Amino acid sequence: MENIIRDLRKGVAAEMAKIFNVAAVCIPEKHYMVNLDERLKKIKKMVDAGDYFTINRARQYGKTTTLRALGRYLQSEYYVVSIDFQMLGAGEFETEGTFALSFARLFLRVLKRNSAQMSGELKNAVGNLEKIVREEPGGFRLQWLFDELSDICMAADRPIVLMIDEVDSASNNQVFLDFLAQLRAYYIDRDMQPTFQSVILAGVYDVKNLRRKIRPEEAHRVNSPWNIAADFNIDMSFSAEDIAGMLREYEADWQTGMDIEEISTMLYDYTSGYPFLVSRLCKLMDEEISGMEEYGSKSRAWTEEGVREAVKILLSEKNTLFESLSGKLLNYPELSAMLETLLFTGKNVVYNAYTQILADAELFGFIRNQGGAVKIANRIFETWLYNYYLSTAEVQKQDIYTAALLDKNQFVVNGHLNMRLVLEKFVLHFNELYQNQNETFLEEEGRKYFLLYLKPIINGVGNYYIESRTRGLRRTDVIVDYCGEQYIIELKIWRGEEYNSRGEQQLVSYLDDYRKNKGYMVSFNFNRKKQPGVQEIVVGDKMVIEAVV
Repeated sequence: MENIIRDLRKGVAAEMAKIFNVAAVCIPEKHYMVNLDERLKKIKKMVDAGDYFTINRARQYGKTTTLRALGRYLQSEYYVVSIDFQMLGAGEFETEGTFALSFARLFLRVLKRNSAQMSGELKNAVGNLEKIVREEPGGFRLQWLFDELSDICMAADRPIVLMIDEVDSASNNQVFLDFLAQLRAYYIDRDMQPTFQSVILAGVYDVKNLRRKIRPEEAHRVNSPWNIAADFNIDMSFSAEDIAGMLREYEADWQTGMDIEEISTMLYDYTSGYPFLVSRLCKLMDEEISGMEEYGSKSRAWTEEGVREAVKILLSEKNTLFESLSGKLLNYPELSAMLETLLFTGKNVVYNAYTQILADAELFGFIRNQGGAVKIANRIFETWLYNYYLSTAEVQKQDIYTAALLDKNQFVVNGHLNMRLVLEKFVLHFNELYQNQNETFLEEEGRKYFLLYLKPIINGVGNYYIESRTRGLRRTDVIVDYCGEQYIIELKIWRGEEYNSRGEQQLVSYLDDYRKNKGYMVSFNFNRKKQPGVQEIVVGDKMVIEAVV
């Protein structure tokens, strides 16, 4: 009887169920979402204080969803006019007149839609702007627009909040700069003439840096049009608890029996709370993995194995976020070179917000500041970047990659990856191909070549990522997932016996975290008298298989 009731409940849930959304704005009634209340409270404090500010985050970071939710959150105390600049065509930014006319029309439409009961004074002020729009079909000056907007703000019985999404579509345009200058002027004189309570701009780029977005010969025309903006330091990533809250709502509908805390922690560990990545992994488990023959149900999909399968699918697919990232790497070659160096050499890069390459990398979502050091933003991005660089035609011409392709069929027996044999073959090939290279080559290229050898062996079946906790300490831990098994591999530069011993102890400690009895180590040794090869080392109750290159 209980089973019947449970099945009936699931049937009803299927008919009424929300979905995980990765396309455009999330709607609470239709989509599983994290609870945004705490974030909205913090933003409202800025609005209440009369701040003008920019919400600038990387693509698909939840900016539009946050603006929509904020609009609903504020509407009991404010008139909220939310405008999307994507609704304006390029031609509407060509001249001051066309922009002022188009903005006025859009502003009026949104204000009237959100203000069913206007006072007589507000209706009159709105009517005055409508009259100008009708009588000046060819456009009019920005000053006229702002005079009327000021009158509307004065006549309104509640303060007006202006929100503009997708400002990037206009940010390389002088007309937009002039528009910002008007907002700035009215903000500065707000004690003498009414203006918006708060103005919120949303986009990828921080409009405080607009000097970079116009032609150099015009740079003198820009006088900090947005230097009035308050800093927006509110964290828009999802915490593990945020994710758990969303999964609790899902679990209430589907009763999968998942370990919510375990799954939410795994999702956070892979994504560092990047909203699109979290939602995409959840969507894959819910809709695709649950239907796979080897899983066959939602209950089996929402497991550790299901998360790893979702990660593998995500990293192999084309999606709008990854397309955006690859476009940035092509358009910003210095940024791409910096990221490649960061990934493959393990060199520590000091974070400096005034270094333009680092500012761009952070702006586009590639990196984050962790205790003053530059770190790749999350495991997903890190693995994607490794795959990106290791998949270039130039890299795959390397002899070590060709060797891996020839060797790959001998490493898997009964579905199990023989990692020891992988290390043995890597040592053999590396020393044959690169034994005459210098110390600098080993330090800067060694790890790249190991991953280049590993990639075609596990490609399509397994996956790997770099453990961020160990990066920058002259050692890097690679975690390989292959057919449900995990292999912990430490890559390090030889710095003497004492350092090597510490590395072994660190690896053992790390094995404890993963509940593993066996780990692997690749030591790139500069000593000409070294004995290359693979040996087994017992450390406590753990086995370490060490390859010396």
